[in-house]
Amino acid sequence: MQFRTTSADETRQVAAALEPLLQAGDVVLLSGDLGAGKTVFTQGLAAALGVAEQVTSPTFTLAQSYEGRLRLHHLDVYRLENLGEVLDLDLPELLDDDGVVCVEWGEVLIPELPRDFLRIRIGLAGPDDSPDMRIFEVDTIGPSWLARANALAEAWQLGDRSEAEPC
Repeated sequence: MQFRTTSADETRQVAAALEPLLQAGDVVLLSGDLGAGKTVFTQGLAAALGVAEQVTSPTFTLAQSYEGRLRLHHLDVYRLENLGEVLDLDLPELLDDDGVVCVEWGEVLIPELPRDFLRIRIGLAGPDDSPDMRIFEVDTIGPSWLARANALAEAWQLGDRSEAEPC
């Protein structure tokens, strides 16, 4: 699945549309260049989950947890250099606590993730496009997310967001 957004607010709306489909134990893996909108996406998801706190990038703390409809664990593993450092994050415990884990720069964690996760790549638009445009590529990994793929596509139907454009 691929689509684009044209503003940070629209990126937050895309994340909010995902919220009703989330289940305890879900993992959302976010990747993309610096400034692509990974934290903006997580902010939209947190708001939709009912998190009242301000969500910021946990680049230096590596992990932050927030209370909402489901607990949200927001990780930023950009600074991790090897899989051994995953143990410092208590990833297995975070995956087992019936919350949702949202991981920025999570490619390094793929070998440690459960067999089901949602991978979202956020790309910057080309030089001729608006600087606020983002291109999303979404992969449903594993049977749980494959079973929700149609509902996910419906949640992200572009006709409901006037600024969004299909790729």
